[in-house]
Amino acid sequence: MWRGAAVRVLRGGGAETPRASSGVAAAELRRRLENELEDIRGAGTWKSERVIASRQGPHLRLAGGGAGILNFCANNYLGLSSHPEVIRAAVEALEKFGAGLSSVRFICGTQSIHKDLEEKIARFHQREDAILYASCFDANAGIFEALLTPEDAVLSDELNHASIIDGIRLCKANKYRYKHMDMQDLEAKLQDAQKHHLRLVATDGAFSMDGDIAPLREICQLAQKYDALVFIDECHATGFLGPNGRGTDELLGVMDKVTIVNSTLGKALGGAAGGYTTGPKPLIDLLRQRSRPYLFSNSLPPAVVGCASKALDLLMESNAIAQSMAAKTQRFRSKMTAAGFTISGKDHPICPVMLGDARLAAVMAEDMLNRGIYVIGFSYPVVPKGKARIRVQISAVHSDEDIDRCVEAFTEVGRKHGALP
Repeated sequence: MWRGAAVRVLRGGGAETPRASSGVAAAELRRRLENELEDIRGAGTWKSERVIASRQGPHLRLAGGGAGILNFCANNYLGLSSHPEVIRAAVEALEKFGAGLSSVRFICGTQSIHKDLEEKIARFHQREDAILYASCFDANAGIFEALLTPEDAVLSDELNHASIIDGIRLCKANKYRYKHMDMQDLEAKLQDAQKHHLRLVATDGAFSMDGDIAPLREICQLAQKYDALVFIDECHATGFLGPNGRGTDELLGVMDKVTIVNSTLGKALGGAAGGYTTGPKPLIDLLRQRSRPYLFSNSLPPAVVGCASKALDLLMESNAIAQSMAAKTQRFRSKMTAAGFTISGKDHPICPVMLGDARLAAVMAEDMLNRGIYVIGFSYPVVPKGKARIRVQISAVHSDEDIDRCVEAFTEVGRKHGALP
């Protein structure tokens, strides 16, 4: 009987109705997608991907012949993405340990270099232990569900990164959202959350779209007052904020008051990929048992591990690279402000040039590229409506001449498009 049914399906018999239904559904899906895409284009928020035909660095070559482009939009804060020692470490790890593990960690996917890197991360952050993930997005997706119960509460800054927001959505804890860096609102939420068992305040250490730094001293004071724990995402701080580049908790002197740190290996620390959680050893042990992104994702490739390990070595050997960021950041911010631009944030290499209008941000970014400066306009839904901006990111490998050239181009383009008088 089943044989006859199979023959009819193969010949087309008995399958006409499902095929017709499937065809209608597919056509409806295509129409819906095309309409949504057209709406994005019409709103001026379409995001194109420029193709780079060179290594990541302050100077790029774009596919199609664009050479000598100054790059001011990478997360390559320390300039280690193409550092010769980092590249050499990746090649050596690739040759010694192979291209990948073809396995998750708990089956047959843990090599000595994974354990070595986790130990090095914990030592760098002065924590008990650390666990590696494929990305910090995965680290954020995996921690809240594993840690918090329906009897607990999590209090999140309203402008936290999307990965924190998504991670919190996955957990069953009671959810509070406090106004951006508003300590009065956070305190009110903490007071209300006293009815719950465990309270966790979650915040970005440095906010990637605005370049502002969380008031961790005040957050930790409130956490102590209301018996809460503090979690920080340090993706845009690890490697260059604080005297030794350990991040915002080091910068603000609260390393002993922050319980959990999540961060990335894909920005300042070599720029390849990977993320991690570091904190109390029992927490890390629990994540190895229950964190779904860890349990069900392949291990980090050896070359990526080699990159990150060498980047941490360079950082722990000397803080000179991290310290060079401050002067370069101040140079750009002061010159842009003097030119008449509004730069969001303070003392962070993320320097958002605030423009408001999405179309203006997109057009100015395109015109900047015509002048040899690679920057990107950000608009809704990446940032709130009416707060479009061009985000500039300073790197330790930018020269003073690079920075001055960028400011000059911004001034020309700003006047051309009416962003400056």
